[in-house]
Amino acid sequence: MSLTQSIVVLVILVLAAGFLSLTEIALAAARKIKLKLMAEAGDNRALKVMAIQAQSASFFAASQIGLNAVAILGGILGEAAFRPYFYGLLSRAYNGPWVDQLSFTFSFVFVTLLFVLFSDLMPKRLAMMAPERFAVAVINPVHLFIRLCKPFSYVLNWVANTLFRLFNVNTAREDNITFDDISAVVEAGAQAGVLQQQEQHFIQNVFELESRLVSSCMTNRDSIVFIDLGESEDSIRQKIALHPYSKFPVCDGVIDRVVGYVDTRDILAFWLSKQPSFQINEASVRKVLTIPDTLKLSELLDRFRATKETFAVVINEYALVIGVITLSDIMVTVMGNWGAAFDESQQILEREDGSWLIDGGTAIEELKRTMGIDQLPQEEHYETAAGFMMFMLRKVPRPTDSVEFAGVKFEVVDVDHNRIDQLLVKRIAPK
Repeated sequence: MSLTQSIVVLVILVLAAGFLSLTEIALAAARKIKLKLMAEAGDNRALKVMAIQAQSASFFAASQIGLNAVAILGGILGEAAFRPYFYGLLSRAYNGPWVDQLSFTFSFVFVTLLFVLFSDLMPKRLAMMAPERFAVAVINPVHLFIRLCKPFSYVLNWVANTLFRLFNVNTAREDNITFDDISAVVEAGAQAGVLQQQEQHFIQNVFELESRLVSSCMTNRDSIVFIDLGESEDSIRQKIALHPYSKFPVCDGVIDRVVGYVDTRDILAFWLSKQPSFQINEASVRKVLTIPDTLKLSELLDRFRATKETFAVVINEYALVIGVITLSDIMVTVMGNWGAAFDESQQILEREDGSWLIDGGTAIEELKRTMGIDQLPQEEHYETAAGFMMFMLRKVPRPTDSVEFAGVKFEVVDVDHNRIDQLLVKRIAPK
C-alpha cells in the first residue's frame, strides 16, 4: 500500500473513531428532560435516544469494540506507513544505530497524537457543547452499528454482567430528580442570565414550602390582635384603625379560646348599611380553620384550597394558640422581599456598614440566604432567627449576648419579655 493510500485509510479510521467518541459522550450526557421536550415537539429520534440510555449496555459494548478495533488497526497501519518516511528523514541527518528505534518512536507518537486530537479530544468537546442535538443526529447510524456488533456485544455484556453480579454491583441507572438537582439547574440558569435573581428566589422558595413549617412565617402570639366577644363598637373601630389587618380572630375572654374570626369587609358593610348598632357574638363570626404547628406550608395550602379559607389559627400540642397565618403570609414567603413592603417593619435591613438588623421572627431559610450559609447546626430544632440564638446560647437571651458561626457574628440587640426582638448580624474577619 502506497503512502497516499495509507493516509486515506488512516483518515477514514480517525473519522470513524471520532464518530464513535462523539456518539458515546453525546448519548451519555444527553439530559432526559430535554429529550422529553424534543419528543413532545415531534422528534421521534429523541425517543430512540432515551431507549438506548435505558438499555445502554449494548451500545457501550459496541462502542468499545469499535474504538479499540479502530485504534489497533490505525496503530498498525500508521506505524507501517510513516515509519519508513521518518526513517528516511532521520537517516539523512543521523546514520547511527538508533535510527530504526527513533523512526518507530516518531511514527508511534505521530499516529497517537493524531487519534487523541481528532478521534478523542475534539469530538468529545463538540458533543459536550450540545449533547442532545448530537445524540438525535447520530441515533440512526448508531442503531445500525449496534446490530452489526450484536454477537460480540452479547458475549462482552454476559461476561461483564457476571462479574457485576459476582461483586454485587448494581448497574441500574438512576434518573430520579431531586430538589438539589433542580436547585443546581436554577442556579446555573441565573448565572447564565436566563433567570433573574428574583425569579431564582421565587423557584427556590416554592420548593421550600414542602420543608418549612407554618410557624416559620406566621404572626406570633405576642403580635396577634384579637377581638373579644361583646367588645364595644368603639373599641372595634379603634383596633381596625390602628391595625391594618383584613381579618381578626374572635376570642372569648382570652386568646386561647378562639371562637372564630371576623372579616373587616363584613364589618364595613354593616357600618355602610347604617344599622343602629353592631355587636360581635358567636352567631356573627365566621368559623376559623385551626391547624397544628407541625403542619408544612404546602399542607396548609392544600387545607386552604379544600376549605376555601385564607385564614388559620395555629395551635401547639397543648391546644394553646401560638400564632395566626394567612394565604398572604405564604405568598410573601414565596415572593421574598419583592412581595413585602420595603419599610422599617421589614425583617431584614442592611445597614451602611455592611451589617444587618434582623427581626427575631425571621425564618431560618431567609437568614441563611441573606448570610450565604448553607447549613445551621441542628436546624430541625428551630424555625426562626430567635430560635437559632436560643438554641446556640442555651439560656434565656440578654442584650449583647452573641454567637459566632461560619464567619458570622449574631448579637442580640433587643429583648422583650424574654423574646428576642432584633439581632445585629455582621461578618467577622478570619483570625
